Amino acid sequence: MAVLVIGATGKQGGATARALLDRGVPVRALVRDPGADGAQALRERGAELVTGNLDDADSLLAAAYGMDGLFSIPYPDVTDMQGDAEVTRGRNVVEAARRAGVAHVVHSSVSGAGDFHRNQPGWAEGRWDTHYWESKAAIDEMVRSGGFAHWTILKPSTFMENLLGWSYLFGDWSSGTIITGFAEDTRMPWIAVDDIGEAAALAFTNPGKLDGLDVELAGDLLTMTEIAAILSEVTGRAVTAPVLTPQEAVERGLLPAMVKAVEQINENGSPARPEMARALGLPTTDFRAWARRTFS
Repeated sequence: MAVLVIGATGKQGGATARALLDRGVPVRALVRDPGADGAQALRERGAELVTGNLDDADSLLAAAYGMDGLFSIPYPDVTDMQGDAEVTRGRNVVEAARRAGVAHVVHSSVSGAGDFHRNQPGWAEGRWDTHYWESKAAIDEMVRSGGFAHWTILKPSTFMENLLGWSYLFGDWSSGTIITGFAEDTRMPWIAVDDIGEAAALAFTNPGKLDGLDVELAGDLLTMTEIAAILSEVTGRAVTAPVLTPQEAVERGLLPAMVKAVEQINENGSPARPEMARALGLPTTDFRAWARRTFS
């Protein structure tokens, strides 16, 4: 098997490329700049680099030819989050895979996309970001109905790596304070990015195990207070996550655009649970183990 990895210099694509290469699976990495450090690191590990991007259908088709598998992770236009770029890019990827005769597609979506998000309180009233969720669900359906011999949709929860540097939901907590609007009792599912790559690699190398499944991914379930306590323990620094309302969090630096997402998680949560991945035999990392590996 040889696999084309979309987003190979990013978090999930990079983790997938590494996990496949570690298993001896040939990887073709789609990159925009083959001279970039991330691309060169992949080349040094044994990946073949091909230049292309998700807006260029011809480059995608050329990259997909001769591949047995494809890892899909379309991305939105962060300058126009209500635009159609993510769905268009997802369609381009699926169409390129189909035209090139790729037999196996593993696609990364997000926890809760589909039935969960459409059936949660507040959805029918239009309280949540319809465009975000429907974009994810639309691409998921393209993969399911794409006619591929094998497909798997991964649905990761909140990345543990979102606590590295600045992120939309957690800002920059280098001062020792994590600013969020999550409620005291909101227990969020968390996943290490490397575990996403491991799940994708397992789907490709053992297709009978995850074939035709939507796979919710989480390695831990914790409140922000628990997260701060573990970070304090591991780093030896005082880290706090004061309980704030979303509006109070905005006043202290949370992006206003994140308020709906925070309120949605507070009220409805996310369906991924660690036991779901364990039931499928997928390796996952708990937050304390990830923090020790990352900060110690």
